[in-house]
Amino acid sequence: MEHSNLPCTRMITITSVKNQIVTNHDLQTRSDHSFRYNGALEIVLETMRIMRCNLIVFMVICGFLILPVSAIHLSNLLVDQSVVNQVSIQLLLIAKSSGIELNPYVKQVCHKFSDIVISSIVYFSFYITLLLISKAAVVYAMECTYSRKKFECIKFYVFMRTIWRRIISTYLLICVVNVGCVTLFVMLLICVSRLLYAIGFSSNLILYTTIVIGLFFAVILAQNIIICDLAIVMSVLEDVSGPLALLRSNVLVKGQTRVGLMMFLGSTIGVGIVKGLFEHRVKSLSYGDESFRMWERPVLVVMYSFVVLIDFMMSTVFYFSCKSYSLEAAGVECKPVLETMSISLVPLDEN
Repeated sequence: MEHSNLPCTRMITITSVKNQIVTNHDLQTRSDHSFRYNGALEIVLETMRIMRCNLIVFMVICGFLILPVSAIHLSNLLVDQSVVNQVSIQLLLIAKSSGIELNPYVKQVCHKFSDIVISSIVYFSFYITLLLISKAAVVYAMECTYSRKKFECIKFYVFMRTIWRRIISTYLLICVVNVGCVTLFVMLLICVSRLLYAIGFSSNLILYTTIVIGLFFAVILAQNIIICDLAIVMSVLEDVSGPLALLRSNVLVKGQTRVGLMMFLGSTIGVGIVKGLFEHRVKSLSYGDESFRMWERPVLVVMYSFVVLIDFMMSTVFYFSCKSYSLEAAGVECKPVLETMSISLVPLDEN
């Protein structure tokens, strides 16, 4: 009987070895080759691969940290619409005094801009707590996946206690930079519009000029957001924060701006589609089956949270890619990318 069971035992052993080889191949650390991606599509594919390797962890992060913020952000329940309308009216008055014709497009832009500003102020406490922790958790989970380490909540808690000051200081500086950029854009727009209006240009020409300036500003703002996202990832993985993190991320992204812009465009389109569906199907639609729309709200919130999760993961993969190119340009071997970063996980594992 023992000899009859021997072939079966060998088959089970061979099958276990094959499964182990497949698992090790899926969880293969990227230290075996460099993090070099030539396009946004390659970064998306790498993001999907990492998510498949550690799906449960990323879904838990999405469900417990990102989902509550997404639900509050999409529903917009905490925002007083009367305040939004007052700010929108003030913007319309400024636009009218600058010679811009108050057509429906201008009114919609002013109202949307007012809503974004008020929402950012009201939900700032959620952004600096839950959303920032979720981004740090995504970066930590991806580093654990690359390093073949198990994600443990206790270790992540201890890790967050060591880095929370630098990621908060970096995030606050990012908020100041973004507010400064938007304020500078609005002031420039007002000055140019009033100058053209004083010279005697028509309202349509002034409007077209503001649109062109807005497009240039959108590109600059997109580059700024890419640098800021890299700065947050860098604050988690390296012992840098504040202005130094922004400066290093600005140097790191050089040569990879096109890839970063394509990533930003894809993420913006995804977020815009889900938010547009939520606005139309949940907020604006006044006809149809109400019971069916009740199911659409949680589905769209989950979709929005998933898009935000993918955006966080893509930013981390993009950081590794930029780091690899930077090391290669400096003449350093690109193979040990993770070993060159001062991550606090090594002391945690030793404990």
